[in-house]
Amino acid sequence: MTNSKNQSLDRLHASLGIPKDYVSALDRPRYDDAPELIIADVNILGHAQKLAPDTALTWIAMKDAAAKDDVELLIVSGFRSIDYQASLIRKKLAAGQPISTILTVNAAPGYSQHHTGRAVDIATPGSRPLTSSFDQTTAFDWLCSNAGAFGFQLPYHRDNRYGITYEPWHWSQLTD
Repeated sequence: MTNSKNQSLDRLHASLGIPKDYVSALDRPRYDDAPELIIADVNILGHAQKLAPDTALTWIAMKDAAAKDDVELLIVSGFRSIDYQASLIRKKLAAGQPISTILTVNAAPGYSQHHTGRAVDIATPGSRPLTSSFDQTTAFDWLCSNAGAFGFQLPYHRDNRYGITYEPWHWSQLTD
């Protein structure tokens, strides 16, 4: 990452009130926005979701494999830009949430796996999206047994090293 990008990210973090030790405290990996994206699927609200090209193809293959086992996987979100991540945090700050709470459920801009286009948030019919109850679904069980064959893993398991709240719906092709 270039020095000017680092300085820009530092200024963005300062404007959001993100602590200076955010990165070093939990040894967080830094991510740039994906250089290439394609539409992978339409989410549960009807909005096109983009992923890195190879991840998009793998997502479709994994979704098709799950369907053959009578499991429906729905994409909630894919790629999120650094700017969009900042807007999510600004909305929560404006609603009165403290930054310390926000950073347990949203990675700071520049540190979200969604920037890479290699992470998906997944839902299934009958389960409220983006809640820990997703781990009580057959979709979650299927992912635990099969997602690895497609290169996906669950990075935000309980007590993960990133300090992010348990997210059974978040699956990534990143290996850091």
